[in-house]
Amino acid sequence: MVFKRDLRSWLCSSAGRCERRPGEDALLPLLHAGGLCTVGQLSMVFRKLPGVSASGMGLRLSQKFVFLIFLSGLVTLCFGALFFLPDSVRLKRIFLSKTETQPVTVGSGSGSENDAREHLKRPKEQDHPRAMTSTKGDTSTKLKSLSRKPAVSREATEERLAGGRAQEDLTLSRSKTESATVPDSDANWDTFSYDKFRRCLLKPPLGRDGGRPSDPKTTERRDKVKEMMKFAWDNYKRYAWGKNELRPLTRNGHIGNIGASIIDSLDTLYIMGLMDEYNDAKQWVQSSLDLNSNGEASLFEVNIRYVGGLLSAYYLTGEELFKTKAVELGEKLLPAFNTPTGIPRGVINLGSGTSWSWGWASAGSSILAEFGTLHLEFVHLTELSSNPIYTEKVMNIRKLLNKIEKPHGLYPNFLSPVSGNWVQHHVSIGGLGDSFYEYLIKSYLMSDKTDDDAKMMYYSALEAIEANLVQKSPGGLTYMAEWRGGILDHKMGHLACFSGGMIGIGADDGAPEKRQHYLDLAAEITHTCHESYTRSATKLGPEAFRFDSGAEATATRLSDRYYILRPEVIESYMYMWRLTHDPKYREWGWEAVEALEEHCRVESGFSGIRDVYTMTVSHDNMQQSFFLSETLKYLYLLFSDDDLLPLEDWVFNTEAHPLPIIRKSCLQDEATQDKTVSE
Repeated sequence: MVFKRDLRSWLCSSAGRCERRPGEDALLPLLHAGGLCTVGQLSMVFRKLPGVSASGMGLRLSQKFVFLIFLSGLVTLCFGALFFLPDSVRLKRIFLSKTETQPVTVGSGSGSENDAREHLKRPKEQDHPRAMTSTKGDTSTKLKSLSRKPAVSREATEERLAGGRAQEDLTLSRSKTESATVPDSDANWDTFSYDKFRRCLLKPPLGRDGGRPSDPKTTERRDKVKEMMKFAWDNYKRYAWGKNELRPLTRNGHIGNIGASIIDSLDTLYIMGLMDEYNDAKQWVQSSLDLNSNGEASLFEVNIRYVGGLLSAYYLTGEELFKTKAVELGEKLLPAFNTPTGIPRGVINLGSGTSWSWGWASAGSSILAEFGTLHLEFVHLTELSSNPIYTEKVMNIRKLLNKIEKPHGLYPNFLSPVSGNWVQHHVSIGGLGDSFYEYLIKSYLMSDKTDDDAKMMYYSALEAIEANLVQKSPGGLTYMAEWRGGILDHKMGHLACFSGGMIGIGADDGAPEKRQHYLDLAAEITHTCHESYTRSATKLGPEAFRFDSGAEATATRLSDRYYILRPEVIESYMYMWRLTHDPKYREWGWEAVEALEEHCRVESGFSGIRDVYTMTVSHDNMQQSFFLSETLKYLYLLFSDDDLLPLEDWVFNTEAHPLPIIRKSCLQDEATQDKTVSE
């Protein structure tokens, strides 16, 4: 090898001194990083080899062979130390300039249990897949444990280091807003007027009568969903108040003390008219929500649950408390963007501001569904604070994604925040990828259909998805397969079942000749996901279902059979009802209510189950916070009139927190009128 020959020539000369050839200076830092670099140190090693002089003179052929073997091992150790440890701090110290040194720590190898959605497939009663440890004990921020997205699968682990093609000329300029400096959020808050915002809504948020349907049967079903919410909330308050989630079988709280279930429930309680419960939640936010705790937190989960939940509560109620907390929390997320590309890392310590990538992610990469699911909330943070930094952060992500090459027009799930290159080519509309696509179409809708860039990205991605991932089973079921470097994996996850609703809400804004096609595709995917429910004994759907080896819409692996109170199928029912008013969607929703009551309701709350294909259920002892935020909210909206949170005024973030459409022209007109009146 050339490397060995050059290294040997560096070591030896007839004068007994170390003379370097041109280019050999570059080897010094590599050898230094490996721990053996100086000539003196190498000589000390050589003296221990029989028959070898320190000067390297008088070598026989056999001795040269021994040297080459030794040096090969040394080089292997050096490169192993540098490149085979993901996101190595040592590697960054060598290859990043001093001005680009990042305030980032190496991701813990314990894994996220996964805040990205390809999960540990077997929930355990005493060791739930989202459990975690913290360096600060029970008082720390433990949002890493909150993921509704399962722990990373063996298949994803095997994909590490399957590198994407390097792109040498990716030099995005880093704007002044990409520093870790936290802005003064109080400076311009008076420029946002809640009253102006409310006047720009087309309809009252809660409708004429709280969305109460005129049909007695539908009203009875809606009241049942409200009772389920109150039952779940009351048990959480009784046994786990302030904890992240309730363990209903053991009647205690799940790990973490920053009230994920409280923040996630604020808007659900409010729209259901559970005002005593809502006021208890608001009081807890005012007195007990601590945003300064040290501990590991998922950037993605903090954004969709906490920032999204607080923003939604503010827009629905006008309570300044929620706005203040939302912007304060948004500021704490900014250091995660302090990378060479501006692509944020997945984990952040809210107390110290340090961030790092998940230990399980391929080569220290960031996850598409995580850094791609920030846009809605960050745009609203800019609206409330009048600080452009939040919008600039997410627009920089979009700029990079538009610049790099997409294989077959698809977006792989792993991207390096250092190089800006894809790390490997696994594409999924389910875990690890899902909400990125959701936020493209919702960004367009939330902008009052003025964000043409988001529209272009969404429909281009949808075209690539149809061309490469959408499949039809022998039995006629339409499904979304996964793509692994050009090879299809005929699996569809429960998480991918949101796509029926996503394609549905985007149908009207597609090309005119494709609008009916998109609505038909949305209906077909929703039907397939309903089939995954009806083909189980419990009438609840598995975590993932397959379309191979004679199976259709059923889980063929024991590790895919669990159900953890997920909302995605019911989410698509709600959207398809709003778009078509086909009564079958309400019937399918009621089937889910009956199954939840029969198999998931326990004495002190609701629990997921480990196997949807057996009537002798085994519970996982976890009442997920997204059950309160999403599953029950979507069911309540399904059985309500369309004027409760009308889609003309609201989009839902990926945790089902409603955020208003931003009508810039209306807000500007309101400001002009106010100025005229004041003069």
